[in-house]
Amino acid sequence: MTRTKIADLIVERLTEAQADAAAQFQASSTAIGHFVVDELLPEALALQIHEAFPDNRDMTLKKSIREYKHIAAQMDQYNPILEEAIYAFQDPRVVALVHEITGITGLEPDENLYAGGISAMAQGNFLNPHLDNSHDKDRNKWRVLNLLFYVTPDWKDQYGGHLELWPEGVKKPQITLHSRFNRLAVMATHQKSWHSVSPVAHQGTRQCVSNYYFSDTALTPEDRFHVTSFRGRPDQKLRDLVLQLDAKARMALRKVFKKGVRENPHVYKKDQS
Repeated sequence: MTRTKIADLIVERLTEAQADAAAQFQASSTAIGHFVVDELLPEALALQIHEAFPDNRDMTLKKSIREYKHIAAQMDQYNPILEEAIYAFQDPRVVALVHEITGITGLEPDENLYAGGISAMAQGNFLNPHLDNSHDKDRNKWRVLNLLFYVTPDWKDQYGGHLELWPEGVKKPQITLHSRFNRLAVMATHQKSWHSVSPVAHQGTRQCVSNYYFSDTALTPEDRFHVTSFRGRPDQKLRDLVLQLDAKARMALRKVFKKGVRENPHVYKKDQS
């Protein structure tokens, strides 16, 4: 299955769901704009993508007080269907439909998969509340949308591993978008789009195909350049203090070194193939 044929199916489903998705995004746009579309692809294809995921041990482990998960962006190392599925979301027709749903102009997908690609979260894995890095890898364009496609079958709500939005900050209650099988979740990323992934409380693995869209224009007038910045959950007071200090230190470094002290390894280096 090629990316073009997968994109055909995404376009068909997004067109069917367009009115509802636009209503979801509009209703939430004053906080963290978001929408979900269920049954995005034919079930057999979504299962095929799930079955193509590598073993967690063959992905990069990120483990710290900020996050605990497995990620991969060097897609030529894995089953080709994964790369085709990722880049299907970068098809111009899909991008145009997401523009129509959200009203966000100038959307550009990221062929470098900077912080995109695939991710897997097993029992005990988590992602603390955070703001995504505000820009692309070259710090030229603003990150404006996060597209997450969940592909683990029979993933029950009680298993955890769900996307959480914190529209009033990490001291207030969050909104949970469950990571159900064959569901696409799209959320706006800006200066106040705090989000997290709840701890996985199940022996299985929650798998996700990720893309970011960028734009020449920031989503809100308040947007400023920032590194990925983490916070503690409401019951993690000491961790919250440590993470705030950590974000300030890394931000200070980025003011000195525009592109960071070292190159971010989480990109697709296609010249390696």
